Amino acid sequence: MTTPTYTQTRWRLDDLFPKDAPQAVEQAFTDLDQRVEAFEGYRNALTNAITGQTFLDILQEYETLNKQAHHLYNFASLWFAENTQNQDAQTLLGRVEQFFATLENRTLFFSLWWKALDDENAARLLAVSGDYAAYLKAMRKFKPHTLSEAEEKIINLKNVSGTQALQRLYDTITNRYVFRVQVNGETKELTRGELMSLVRTSDADLRARAYQELYRVYGEDGALLGQVYQTIARDWHNENITLRKFRTPNSVRNLHNDLPDEVVNTLLEVAQHNAPLFQRYFQFKARHLGIDTLRRYDLYAPMTHTDKAYTFDQAANLIFGAYQRFDPRMASLARQIFDENHIDSEVRKGKRGGAFCATASNELTPWVLVNYQGKPDDVATLAHELGHAVHSLLAQNHTLFTQHPVLPLAETASTFGEMLLVDYLLDGETDVSTRHNLLSRQIDDAYATIMRQTFFALFERQAHEMVQQGASVEDLAQTYMENLKTQFGDAVQVADEFRWEWVSIPHIYHVPFYVYAYAFGQLLVFSLYRQYRTEGASFKPRYLELLSAGGSKAPLEILDDAGIDARKAAFWQGGFDVIADLLTQLEELS
Repeated sequence: MTTPTYTQTRWRLDDLFPKDAPQAVEQAFTDLDQRVEAFEGYRNALTNAITGQTFLDILQEYETLNKQAHHLYNFASLWFAENTQNQDAQTLLGRVEQFFATLENRTLFFSLWWKALDDENAARLLAVSGDYAAYLKAMRKFKPHTLSEAEEKIINLKNVSGTQALQRLYDTITNRYVFRVQVNGETKELTRGELMSLVRTSDADLRARAYQELYRVYGEDGALLGQVYQTIARDWHNENITLRKFRTPNSVRNLHNDLPDEVVNTLLEVAQHNAPLFQRYFQFKARHLGIDTLRRYDLYAPMTHTDKAYTFDQAANLIFGAYQRFDPRMASLARQIFDENHIDSEVRKGKRGGAFCATASNELTPWVLVNYQGKPDDVATLAHELGHAVHSLLAQNHTLFTQHPVLPLAETASTFGEMLLVDYLLDGETDVSTRHNLLSRQIDDAYATIMRQTFFALFERQAHEMVQQGASVEDLAQTYMENLKTQFGDAVQVADEFRWEWVSIPHIYHVPFYVYAYAFGQLLVFSLYRQYRTEGASFKPRYLELLSAGGSKAPLEILDDAGIDARKAAFWQGGFDVIADLLTQLEELS
């Protein structure tokens, strides 16, 4: 059997809808409207006396119409992501969001009834709900923050022309940016992804020019992008604090993640306490690079010079090899993304920057977007996103509502996949400088995933509070600079243009208070990976079971099953101890 050669392509969305067959999309709108109309007929059946079988029938129909809705939404959003300047895609996405708000309002009666149901009857129905149970339990936790049906409908409609429109506007503005930087004496026009690859080069002046250009462009629109952020923050407060009576702005996300505030607070406190660990690393890095103090421009500078690059085919096969060594099923599932052409890896103007994995439903193979340029970091990013896809496929036997894990656990397979790749590369590498680079990159990535995201989360808390107190965009920019100085101490010099870094972070616009999930996931993976290295083959079934659980249990319950107590500071500190060991290895290697 001939081994396929993988080349960079645009993904295929035909498993959702053919892009050249608009009539299929139109028919989907019609079919979904009719399905929701039929579902509305269940309203009168939702009483305290409802039988378990009738309840299950309604749940299954609710899942089916949501699955159809997810297919339509994912087609629109993925089409938009592949070219954010495509007006047809923009128009369809806007139409889908409006249509969905209407559909959500028409089916709202079901979730409102379920939240309001008395505990005795809820327990009776939960007992026969099977795999839907975790979804139903999580929904009832929102009971204290649920408004009347009329109020909920108004909020759904408001979001389409309010926050969602602002988020799409932010994407449209920022994804059209072109960055101009002199490279080898020639001025080049670059996408953000291409620009960011330069900050990891060995050329110190080029790193500085890349960052200066990034924040020159964002800074020119800083006042505008800052106003968009202020409006989103005000809307978040108006809905969630004023109307829904959540205790704090970040409590909203914590409840969506099914995590107690105390667990998240403990994570962030332990992370803050460990800021000196990364400051020690940056001081070590400065000495290794032969400079007195690291500049923020130099944060991701390679410790040793390397021009090593990987073709897309090489990257794919390295990842398959790393996954295969851990478990053949993981490698097979990763290949599935390529074999079904569900990956968009090209670098194109207008394409959404960064990388993500999107699961449309439990019936379809996920889609992965990367902007692959051949750098070692691009290989790691590809391994990360394929980890998400493998996680999704392992949990595909669950319902639409229980397949996807909550955000903090959603980073488990992706980050674990990156560590599998690094170990695979280290085991095959005898060159000391390359091993040095791989170890330092692990710590670089741990910084970016844990400490950087922690301080983003701390900034979000402060920024939302400041917006309510009437802070200007300039006030927010100054506060962000203070955040950076606290994070880096005396170990890193921060130039003034980094005051605009916060307006370049899409997550704080799209999913407020999401970012701590990265720190949660990375520290969890360090703990899991330490168990793997200690236990070997006996660890694998437990890990695969954790992934296969998806969102079918509450996250703390899933972790308890894996022998992890995320409520204790000692657990989180254990993750930082792994980082400290990596740093000691690096120092000894030098």
